[in-house]
Amino acid sequence: MANYSELTHGNCAQPFSLLGPKHVKTKTSVTLWIPDAKNVTLYSRKKNNRLKQEKKLAQLSLSSDGMFVGEFKTPKEDDFIYEVLAEYESGEHRFVDPYQFQSEAYHAVHFVDHQPENLYQQIGAQLIETKGVTGVRFAVFAPDASAVSLIGDFNIWNRSSHPMQKTELGYWVLFVPGLKAGEQYKYAIKDATGHQLSDKADPLGFHHQQYPSHCSVIYDQDAYEWQDKSWLTRKNINHYKTPMSIYEVHLGSWRKPGNTEQRYLSYRELAKELVDYVTDMGYTHIEVMPVSEFPFDGSWGYQPVGLFAPTSRFGDPDSFKFFVDTCHQNNIGVIVDWVPAHFPEDGHGLARFDGSHLYEYADPRKGWHPDWNSCIYDFGKQTVRQFLVANALFWFDKYHVDGIRVDAVASMLYLDYSRNDGEWIPNVDGGNHNYEAISLLQWMNTEVYAKYPWAVTIAEESTSFAGVSKPVSSGGLGFGFKWNMGWMHDSLHYIAKDPAYRRFHHSELTFSMVYAFDENFVLPISHDEVVHGKGSMLQKMPGDIWQQAANLRAFYGFMFAHPGKKLQFMGNEFAQDREWNHDISLDWHLLEQAKHLGISKLYKTLNEVYRTTSALFERDHDPAGFRWIDHNNAEQSVVSLLRRNANDTENVVAVANFTPIPRDTFRIGVEQKGYYSLILNTDDAEFGGSGYVALTGAMVSSENKPWNDCPYSVVVNLPPLSVLMLKWNKS
Repeated sequence: MANYSELTHGNCAQPFSLLGPKHVKTKTSVTLWIPDAKNVTLYSRKKNNRLKQEKKLAQLSLSSDGMFVGEFKTPKEDDFIYEVLAEYESGEHRFVDPYQFQSEAYHAVHFVDHQPENLYQQIGAQLIETKGVTGVRFAVFAPDASAVSLIGDFNIWNRSSHPMQKTELGYWVLFVPGLKAGEQYKYAIKDATGHQLSDKADPLGFHHQQYPSHCSVIYDQDAYEWQDKSWLTRKNINHYKTPMSIYEVHLGSWRKPGNTEQRYLSYRELAKELVDYVTDMGYTHIEVMPVSEFPFDGSWGYQPVGLFAPTSRFGDPDSFKFFVDTCHQNNIGVIVDWVPAHFPEDGHGLARFDGSHLYEYADPRKGWHPDWNSCIYDFGKQTVRQFLVANALFWFDKYHVDGIRVDAVASMLYLDYSRNDGEWIPNVDGGNHNYEAISLLQWMNTEVYAKYPWAVTIAEESTSFAGVSKPVSSGGLGFGFKWNMGWMHDSLHYIAKDPAYRRFHHSELTFSMVYAFDENFVLPISHDEVVHGKGSMLQKMPGDIWQQAANLRAFYGFMFAHPGKKLQFMGNEFAQDREWNHDISLDWHLLEQAKHLGISKLYKTLNEVYRTTSALFERDHDPAGFRWIDHNNAEQSVVSLLRRNANDTENVVAVANFTPIPRDTFRIGVEQKGYYSLILNTDDAEFGGSGYVALTGAMVSSENKPWNDCPYSVVVNLPPLSVLMLKWNKS
């Protein structure tokens, strides 16, 4: 039972026991806590929500400083509520007493743990209407707190005016009438010993402000009117058998606005400029680096504090919905970077949220990440597990995203990740696998695909952990796809070599096919490859200026010939010639130069060829869709391969020459008799290449001469540092 002293000192955990109405037979007594008020009067409230001043219920008496009491005859109406007129020296204030809504406040925690999505549907700041009164129901999880108060503009950030009620489940609840979308709030929390912590943003907040306030903002999830029904109701989507060319974007540095006073393009500006660009370039998806609210620009979003809110750097949540909506209306899927592995220590965030290790492992050998100086979620705690799974579902549900790319999965799977001996705690079997994280990822994937079967989940997993993209029912993690970090590492290491030495590293080009079908792979050239001293993609290439561009064109051609979905970081598609810098725009002026414009045209062509050639995507994850024609020609640094479509009506022969030496009358084995049309030549003059003639005409006819263990063969000229694609079509 709360008392006056607890209220005045901000230590009240049970305000409903003291404040609000108490019904005894035919009388209702009311206790109000209104510091600085001089007089307080109660009035009945009409059903139309207008104050009926002529029906005065009671004039309350001041029992203690700020404490007013009184009573009136209990009305017969079940939905009766009263309003308060408080008089101050500075004026009057009318409001509906929050403490007469006890059952409505408690309703937030009813069945909250039954389904993961119940968390964001019930907890946080929920706009509701009850008994004809609109307002916001607040609920926050802080089981070890001794007191929690709601603060905001509506109470002049007074930590004692709106104490919240602690429930048996550890949630603190309160319904505040009259609050609307757009109003700011935080939680003032005292730990178990009564120590006042830094004011906390809402872990389930749907909108947050930037520095310095970091306030949460009440947001109406139902206000936006979506226009993407036709996209969401697509039938029989099989992402494994459809093209997926992903454009990875850091929204803050893709392009800067012309107005120097404006730091970033807004979501709505990006919905025009970025979507137009991606559509023109022929990508199928945009992957945005983390948009969950984060405090530090330099983290690129990978240190999030507001997992349920798109960052307000670029606009409000409705504007991000508009961005996704616009993508869908232009047949572009949206993938968001999701970061469940760790979170920062910022005072307004999750770290030691209620004074205890509520979200993170308590032991730093499990709960502290040495690489990123951040906290690690306690994957074994059910409330944390629900929080993370609910968040994954949230982005599909409320923002209509098409997929999530899960960051730093390897750091979650291994207890000894980036730790020396003695710095980690083995599992119950004495091993280094984090069983709790493994089961969390399995649960997340199971929930996502059960509720959103058209979705994709993609793991950034850098080890050989088995079954990342295998079904949970088969013992896998349940992801739809996995980044092929091995291919990325080996192929970049190979292409960086001087062509004269590539023959000694030939296996780096071909080894990926040993395991290519062990997982459902995405081939990534991500932001991590063009930052922190690694140089741009163009800078990685050996040789003179022309050879650098030619090597890059050949590398991109090989990437599109290789099985696996494609991902390319922004700027790489036009050969940005410096490392990525998150503080400045991409160097779009480079497109005024022939070299960069040519590579941009090549990438656009690659996307078009890829999207329209079923042999290049339908059997990405099927060994029967691929064969080496010749992978042993290390001496000439030439490889040739075959890609087949699902019903074997189309195949593509790709041959790559990774030396600057043209090779005339080069014979390649083919499986099918007939004509082969040239659908791609990365050395084409249009792309900035030499224009070396690969074929004398548009097609080449097969010869009845077996070659490379194939029954037929064709003869072409191999341009220097190039990839050719030849298509045979049965029809």
